[in-house]
Amino acid sequence: MKQTSKNILKCFATVFTVAILFMSCEDNYERVGEEAIKPVFPQRVAQNFTFTYTETVEAMSSQDSAKSKVVAVLTSPLSEDFDNQNFKFQTFPEGLQVEFFDDKNQKSVVTADYGIVYLQTNLYDLQGNVVIETHDGKKLETPQLFFDRKNNWIFTEEAFTYTNPEDGTVMDGEGMDFNRDFSFFKAHKTYGLMTIKEKEIEE
Repeated sequence: MKQTSKNILKCFATVFTVAILFMSCEDNYERVGEEAIKPVFPQRVAQNFTFTYTETVEAMSSQDSAKSKVVAVLTSPLSEDFDNQNFKFQTFPEGLQVEFFDDKNQKSVVTADYGIVYLQTNLYDLQGNVVIETHDGKKLETPQLFFDRKNNWIFTEEAFTYTNPEDGTVMDGEGMDFNRDFSFFKAHKTYGLMTIKEKEIEE
């Protein structure tokens, strides 16, 4: 009986010692790469998202009241809002469409597979099959495009194809800046210009 009690005490002592050693061990494993990145979750998620941007039109006279004018409409199947971050942003993981309206209320449309809006700088980063179609038929295709909403300026550093039906040309290049209504643009580098519309022969 005494021998059995001694064996039980030895077992308890062994288990207790192992437990103390286990609890005193520290996790010295240093996490790097993707393991070191803390997951970020959106504060809000919205489906079938629509947002209308307006600008205040100045009154013509002191008797007229100021009116708001629609300058853009953004739609997307899914919007994720990261207002809980220091640098706030909004993502559109399933693509988006933005309709722009110029001073004459003429509409141009841009579509992309993915988009990020940096809310504090009003900068739009559009990615994947980005296409702009203007009200007069001009078309720009590029893998990535940035829109500076504050300055109404659009630019890309990527390769692009620009189609202009007015003069019947297709331009391939790399890097372009232009304003919102395409009335001014500058290509950084061009690879060639192809005419797609034959000129009429004067009789």
